[in-house]
Amino acid sequence: MTREVWLKADDEVGDWDARRRRITAGLEAGVDWVVVDEADVGRVRELGEVNVAAFSADGDSTLVDDADESGVDRIEDAEGDDDEEGGDAIDVEPADAYLVGKGGEGDGTVSLPPDLSGSADLSTVRRGAADGSYVEIRGQEYEAFAEAAADAGEYTIVVGEDWTIIPLENLIARIGDETTLVAGVTTAEEARTAFETLELGADAVLLDSDDPDVVRETVAERDATEREQLDLTWAEVTSIEQTGSADRVCVDTASLMDDDEGMLVGSMSRGLVFVHAETAESPYVASRPFRVNAGAVHAYVRTPDGGTKYLSELGSGDEVQLVDVDGGTREAVVGRAKIERRPMFRVELERDGDRFETLLQNAETIKVQTREGRTAVTDLEPGDELLVYYEDTARHFGEAVDERIIEK
Repeated sequence: MTREVWLKADDEVGDWDARRRRITAGLEAGVDWVVVDEADVGRVRELGEVNVAAFSADGDSTLVDDADESGVDRIEDAEGDDDEEGGDAIDVEPADAYLVGKGGEGDGTVSLPPDLSGSADLSTVRRGAADGSYVEIRGQEYEAFAEAAADAGEYTIVVGEDWTIIPLENLIARIGDETTLVAGVTTAEEARTAFETLELGADAVLLDSDDPDVVRETVAERDATEREQLDLTWAEVTSIEQTGSADRVCVDTASLMDDDEGMLVGSMSRGLVFVHAETAESPYVASRPFRVNAGAVHAYVRTPDGGTKYLSELGSGDEVQLVDVDGGTREAVVGRAKIERRPMFRVELERDGDRFETLLQNAETIKVQTREGRTAVTDLEPGDELLVYYEDTARHFGEAVDERIIEK
């Protein structure tokens, strides 16, 4: 499941300057959607690329009867109107999605009908005049309303002033895959809880915060839910020997790595060796915390999708998987792949009777992880144990396959 962060930036946030600051912080952090009033769609487009969801100009569905699926008819009457600060006219552009509920039944401005079949908000969504609903959970009747909204629309935003986890649990359990469920939050901690509730979690969160740090932290929580957690293990060094020179690849990323991070590389896809980034200071060269001296051109490197690529294939703009010594992962963009001819070591390892190997440059600055900690490849000896990622499977074009393949 792909999680998303939506950012609330409608007129309840404040004037346009306040909204613009919040939207800019969201764009810089990497939010997926911005939620605004219909008149602000064009302004958001001018600030940057992001999905835009718009509250309809009026919550009353009778005012959007003539809207077509694109939303163009819905906004024609608004074009040419003066903006809220009395400035020049604003051309209202179509949003990527339209929402009902603000100024309507969803936020309590209009009372819920005794029979939801008579709901104006739900009727608007069912007719295709809006893509989803905004619902403030004010009691059990609003939970039922949110369930009906989820059945009708592609997107369902649920927010509670006195939010407890129980209504969200109920909605996650009952709604399933019927809609993109967006839970209202005000902090990164609340976002984490929403993503983890009932182990399934909400599909997205709607963040209401002016703090750029909170915006960044919430996006980081989104990213953390998408990242793979690897089960790293140990393999014994059975042999290490100097070989001739080979074409070696340094992978320079557009991200700075921490001391405990590196990449998984190896001559054989079933056993990939953890190689540290060049974060450590050395008397020979300055630290390069964006670099992993990864091995020879033929070797595999693990990618964020769980696949592998040959080091020789990597180029600027590709993505690789960064891994820490605890198996935590994140993705990084390759800035360049630097290939040079260098003398190499052949490192052979064994795990549970299976032998695999890799080639690493013969240099003190290339570090691997042993039981004793970060160790230069030049200091390795038979009997040392290296941190590896092992999977009993073969690969074809980087994809795991159930096939007998011999690598030696």
